[in-house]
Amino acid sequence: MTQALSRRALLTTVGAVTVSACSPGDADASQAQYANSPFRRLTDAQWRERLPRAAYDVLRREATERPGSSPLDNENRLGSFLCRGCDLPLFRSQWKYDSQTGWPSFYDVIAANIGTKRDFAIGFPRTEYHCARCLGHQGHIFNDGPRPTGKRYCNNGVALKFQPA
Repeated sequence: MTQALSRRALLTTVGAVTVSACSPGDADASQAQYANSPFRRLTDAQWRERLPRAAYDVLRREATERPGSSPLDNENRLGSFLCRGCDLPLFRSQWKYDSQTGWPSFYDVIAANIGTKRDFAIGFPRTEYHCARCLGHQGHIFNDGPRPTGKRYCNNGVALKFQPA
């Protein structure tokens, strides 16, 4: 029984890696306009100095903040949401909506300012997105958002800053 489970786990992992390597539509932020950004040359120690602990864990280690813990989930003023790591604008406040998930959610994004990749961290494929300039993890994209895009960019609040209009 253990050998069958091990074989199944191995085949599942190999299949997931194969699918992820061939998945269409994933952007490679290293090829984007920000490929030579000085933020990409910061050391781990420099990131630790620049960011509060929770923001560091999310942006640099792909952690997830506790749902309902971010004041940005209730931010409704006009303005922009910026990457906390490098201040790159990612979302306009008009695109924000209450997804009832406990995380700030948006139905659209400034597409040139994010990169995506496949994420199998919880056992099934999801699309992770990150800041194109500093490569800081922001959250995941789901296909259950409102019109007009049908997308939900589910963001960690500690990975963002709000800049009022």
